[in-house]
Formats: sequence, structure tokens, C-alpha cells
Amino acid sequence: MIPGLHQARIWTARIASRLDPVLLGLLLLLMALSLAVLFSASGGRESVVIAQGVRFGIGLTAMLAIAQIAPTQLRTWSPWLYLASLGLLALVPVFGSGRSGQHWLDLGVFYLQPGELLKLSVPMMLAWLLHRAVLPPTPTVLLAGLALIGLPTLMIAIQPDLGTAVPVAASGVLAIFLAGLSWRWIAGLGLAGLASAPLAWLALKDYQKQRILTFIDPESDPLGSGWNIIQSKIAVGSGGLFGKGWTAGSQARLEFLPEQTTDFIFAVLAEEFGLAGVLFALLLYLAILARCLWIAAESRDGFGRLVVGALGLTFFLYVVLNGGMIAGLLPVVGVPMPLLSFGGTSALAFLAGFGLVMSVHSHRRLLGH
Repeated sequence: MIPGLHQARIWTARIASRLDPVLLGLLLLLMALSLAVLFSASGGRESVVIAQGVRFGIGLTAMLAIAQIAPTQLRTWSPWLYLASLGLLALVPVFGSGRSGQHWLDLGVFYLQPGELLKLSVPMMLAWLLHRAVLPPTPTVLLAGLALIGLPTLMIAIQPDLGTAVPVAASGVLAIFLAGLSWRWIAGLGLAGLASAPLAWLALKDYQKQRILTFIDPESDPLGSGWNIIQSKIAVGSGGLFGKGWTAGSQARLEFLPEQTTDFIFAVLAEEFGLAGVLFALLLYLAILARCLWIAAESRDGFGRLVVGALGLTFFLYVVLNGGMIAGLLPVVGVPMPLLSFGGTSALAFLAGFGLVMSVHSHRRLLGH
């Protein structure tokens, strides 16, 4: 055998050994579904499918690279990644741009949304903090963790980008919850949140208040602020059991459905593939969540257990928020359906996070507590 070829096979086998075939297969299936629905939602525009395919390729490359790095090294880098994410976020008010809000940084080659990166760096930072502490967390550690969550959440909220701020905050809170937070603290924080609701309402922008009021009564302005929810519910309801067929959905084709390739792509899936397609997609998401939670439970390292659990739950939280939004069960907050909606930074952040999940899984036998 040619020595160079033999060496290449060894390196390929080593790289492949760091990947979890079950999780990888589920993710590839979800991304294939995304490209199929995007083709229909965009009116058959191949350029949209190719652009998203390239983004998936970049994300998969990042996932492959991160999976090779030991969790101990990723844990060491966590504070620096958190600070770097905050630094990029601080540039948004000055250099931010975008069609639907000044949330993106134009890097010339592509647009970067720093807020999306924080759904990875925040749980990593919380896992780093909690890994070093006695669990369940003491009040001092808990307050430190809430401060680490609160700073980026506030910075994102004042952009304003509430749709990103909520999941970012939740990603850190989930890490704290997985660390064994007592129910007394959970109840206290919940009551504090309810008590601050009036202040939060006053802090909302007018359009954010309107979204909540529209959610309560979308028929009050059917041709204005209620249009998105009404058309989304029509698309979902008209799909029936097996849908109208691929590329045969009228809501997206006739442009009744807004943001059909991004926020409301799940409504396109529901119209064209019906309840069967929705259940298939949800089973994919549940299987990904279950695999992440299994890997977290198998981890012998506190950092790995917390960060994998938090990332898996945050991923599924996006599914709940977007699914509730398109079904009219939650206000429209601009949360994408993960790895289904068109978008680069979101896909990159999620796939990088799954690289971390695979790293924890492949290194689990080498790590102690």
C-alpha cells in the first residue's frame, strides 16, 4: 500500500471516530429536508438552495473541526469565546446593518449576527463557571451566573432583538437548571419574573407591544399586524393530513405567507406535507434532543454534561418558539426554525454546538470528573 494513502486513511479514520454517526445522520436528514422545503418556499430558486447548502457545508466543517478538540480545551477557551462574542455584539450598535433590523455585521463575504453566537458561548461560559463550583450552585455562584446571562441578554434586547435575546437568556438559565438548582430558587426567580412583568411591558418598543396584542386578538387588524399569524394558520390548517404536495402550496407561491423562507418556513412544510410532514420533522427534532440528553447523561465530565444538556434543550426551545409562533400559540418574535429556516449564522452556531456535543461524546472515556 502506498505510504501516503495509508496515512490518509489513518487520519480519516481518526477524524471520523470523533463524530457520532447517530447525531450526524439525524442532522443530515434535517438539512436535506430544509433544502427541499427551501426550494419550494423560494419559488424554485436554485440560488437560495445553493446558498443554504454552502452555509450548511461551512457549518459541517466547523462541526467536524470542533469535534476533534478535547472538551477540556474547549472548557479552557470558554471565557475567551464569551468575551469575543460580547465584543462582536458591542460593535452592532455602531456598525450593524440588515434588512429587518440592525442586528448583523457586514464582513464583506457574509453577514454575521453576533447574537446567534451567544447561544453557544453563553451556555459554555455557564458550564465553565458551574464546573468549578460546588453543585447545586450557592447564591454567590448563582448571582454570578445570572450576571453572565443578563449582560448579553440586555445588549441584544436593546438593539432591539427580543427574538434572539429570549433564547440566549434561556440557554444560560437551562445550564443553571441542569446544575441542580433547587425548586425554591426556581419558584423565587419565577415570581420575580412575574412581578417585573409590568416594568418589562413598559420597556418594550411599540411594535413589540403590538405583536403581543396581535397575538391575543389577531382579527383586530387582519390586514395589518394580524396578517402574519392569520396567513400562517391558514397555511398550517390547509395542509390537512398529507398536504398539498411538494411545491404545490398556495400560501407561499402566491406570497400570502410572509418570510416564507425564514421565520415561517415551517408553515410552508405544514401546507405542502400536512400533518404527516409536521410529525416527521418534530420526530427528527425530538430524536436530536434525545441524543443530546443521552450524551449529556453519559458524560463523565461536569462541563460536558452541563453544556451538552443546555445546548440540546436550547435547540429544542427554538423549535417550540417557532412552532408556537406559526401555529398562533405564541407571539411573532422572529425566531427561526433551527436548521430548517434560511440563514447562515444560526446554522453555523447550531452546527458548531453539535461539534461540541460530539467532542464530549467521543472523549467521554478519557475524562474524569
